[in-house]
Amino acid sequence: MNRKIQRILFYFLKFFISLTIHINSRLYMRFYNRLLKYFGIKIKGTPRFIAPNVRFDDFNKITLGDRLVVSNNVYFLTHDYSFTTSLIAIGKTPKSDIGIIREIEIGDNVFIGMNSIILPGCKIGNNVIIGAGSIAKGEIPNDTIFAGNPAKMIGQIQDYAIKVQERKNQELRIDKK
Repeated sequence: MNRKIQRILFYFLKFFISLTIHINSRLYMRFYNRLLKYFGIKIKGTPRFIAPNVRFDDFNKITLGDRLVVSNNVYFLTHDYSFTTSLIAIGKTPKSDIGIIREIEIGDNVFIGMNSIILPGCKIGNNVIIGAGSIAKGEIPNDTIFAGNPAKMIGQIQDYAIKVQERKNQELRIDKK
C-alpha cells in the first residue's frame, strides 16, 4: 500500500477509534492495538494505554512491549534526515535527500511521559520510566528512570517505588478495572 494512502487510512480509522476513549479506555485500547498491528507495528503482549495523539513514523520499524503506557504528544521517529545536511556541510551535496532509518524497540512495563520523543535506533528495556519532555536515544537499560534532553539516567525504578510507598498523606488515584 502506498505510504500516503496508508497514512490517510490509518488516521481516518484512528479518529473513529479514538472516540471510544470517552466511553471506555479499555475498549479504545482493544481497537487501537488491533489497528496498530494491522498497519505493521509489532506488539508483544498488550499495551495498557497509548494516547490518541501519539505519532508513529514507519509502522513496520517499531516494536512495542507488554504493559506499555504512552502519554500525550509522544513521537516515535524512525528516520533522521540530518545526514543530508552534514554531507552538504563537508562539500558532498547528494542528488537527493538521504535519510537514516533505524528501528525502535520498547520493552515491557514501560511508561513514556508526555511530550517525549523517541529517536531512531532507541532501545528501551523493561521496567523503565521515561520522564515527560524527554528525548530518548540509544540503549536505555532495564529498571531505570531516564529524563531530560538528551535523556539521562536519574534513578532506579525500585528506589522510586519504595520512595512513593513511604510518603505519607499523598493523594493517589486508583483506577477501576
